[in-house]
Amino acid sequence: MIYPGTTNQNFMNNLNLAVLIDGDNIPSAHIKEMMEEITKYGNPTIKRIYGDWTKPNLSKWKNLLLENAITPIQQYGYTSGKNATDSAMIIDAMDILYSGKVTGFCLVSSDSDFTRLATRLREAGMQVIGIGEKKTPNPFIVACDKFIYIEILKGQSEKKDDTSINSKRNNVDKITQRDINLIRTTISDLSDDDGWAFLGDVGSLLQKKQPNFDSRNYGFEKLTPLIRSIGLFELEQRENPKSKHKLIFVKNTEKAVSQSKK
Repeated sequence: MIYPGTTNQNFMNNLNLAVLIDGDNIPSAHIKEMMEEITKYGNPTIKRIYGDWTKPNLSKWKNLLLENAITPIQQYGYTSGKNATDSAMIIDAMDILYSGKVTGFCLVSSDSDFTRLATRLREAGMQVIGIGEKKTPNPFIVACDKFIYIEILKGQSEKKDDTSINSKRNNVDKITQRDINLIRTTISDLSDDDGWAFLGDVGSLLQKKQPNFDSRNYGFEKLTPLIRSIGLFELEQRENPKSKHKLIFVKNTEKAVSQSKK
């Protein structure tokens, strides 16, 4: 359980991470933003990217690897129709797991072939963060502890001109009734006798229930403004005896409960 004043992110910040990138499946354009995002969750002590570096489609990666201290792993495609890169990445992940040098993995791919790998790593007690495009199949997403969309990172890096604003808007998801019901039931799961739940706990449980839940998907940097924008939940700030930062609690309104019954 995450207690008031702490979050699961505090735990993740202490992770030593192995960052394994599927070079055949991930665009190179926003590697800087990806690496900056990864450092929010831990220290990337191992950084490797897999692909057949004799192929021209990976040429854009080469300068970026030096700038971000990522080690390229050469993997030839021995058989037509078979993805040797996936196999090499999976084998390396298991070697790293048994080395005991890391406490978490970041798997950067939009490929569902890594679903079983993510599951196996979590079974071994590893924290697993996934990064991929919105086309990523759901089985891989839910196999991770947290999943981050590259499109959201792209939006954060763009300059605020008219073109980039429109582009960012195109990447923002519209919150659905299903999303609202998820938030409502999560608040109910954690609420005290008066119906209040600590927002940090709510955010942690939302992520456990739906690893790709991220307020940035809906155009908000934080969970608080997202919940406030919905208009169905009550928010309250309380003093924190252990910090100058106030604690935020959330409560379902009667309107939120009645709307879910429709």
